[in-house]
Amino acid sequence: MKPAPFDYRRPATLAEAVAALAGEPNAKVLAGGQSLVPLLSMRLAAPAMLVDINGIPGLDAIEVVTDDGVGGVRVGALARHAAVLASPEVRRVQPLVSLALANVAHATIRNRGTTVGSIVHADAAAEMPVVLSLLAGSLDVEGPGGRRTIPASELYLGPLESSVGHDEIAVSAYFPALAPGAGVAFEEIARRHGDYALVGAAALVDGDSVRVGYLSVSDVPTVVDLSGVADDDLGEAALAQLDPAADIHASAAYRAQLVRVLTGRVVRSARAFAEEGT
Repeated sequence: MKPAPFDYRRPATLAEAVAALAGEPNAKVLAGGQSLVPLLSMRLAAPAMLVDINGIPGLDAIEVVTDDGVGGVRVGALARHAAVLASPEVRRVQPLVSLALANVAHATIRNRGTTVGSIVHADAAAEMPVVLSLLAGSLDVEGPGGRRTIPASELYLGPLESSVGHDEIAVSAYFPALAPGAGVAFEEIARRHGDYALVGAAALVDGDSVRVGYLSVSDVPTVVDLSGVADDDLGEAALAQLDPAADIHASAAYRAQLVRVLTGRVVRSARAFAEEGT
């Protein structure tokens, strides 16, 4: 199939892009296009206008920054997955971002797809939304009223639904740095390499604090607190806070079993990471 007809704008500034969006309620932002273009081709989305932000300078930055005295990584809206994955600074400051990005689709998609675009797309089967949630990161968006910051805890409203307004453009995502002595881990299980995960899990261990985020389990990226839970009980404790969904790819029972297996694995790996300090 081919996309339905649409108008196309390629603004040269962020202000022009915001104005274009504000003038057309049924407009969509085009960055990497790895989620949007297939939806257009299958006519699952039919916007009246595409606002292509690839001509706006400065949105591809990948920076180590300090927010409120806490260090972290800020990834611009046009930074491609591959560029973020290749960054030694990202790997040093927040290695969970790199660990998760290595599991995103295939190299060809990572070369074009954007990390911020994946976050805004709000697919609970994608890696980066759950990483942002687990790390308590945030998203900066620009709209007619100026710029605002959306905490990850307020970003995901439902399946493929975020709190970014239709007239707002996501300009960057912020991932807090890994604290000294903390550990992270990421693992997912897919039918084939590069497919969406049947279930994935990311762990953050910091002293007695143990938190695990899950993808492809619930309708939205979901993080559970497993602090104080014995190792043998981690999987069941996680399931007590989750409600695995069934679809054409896996039954709810199979997903529950994958949660049991992956939870223990990522927590052990995160603890080993913390002990090794690498």
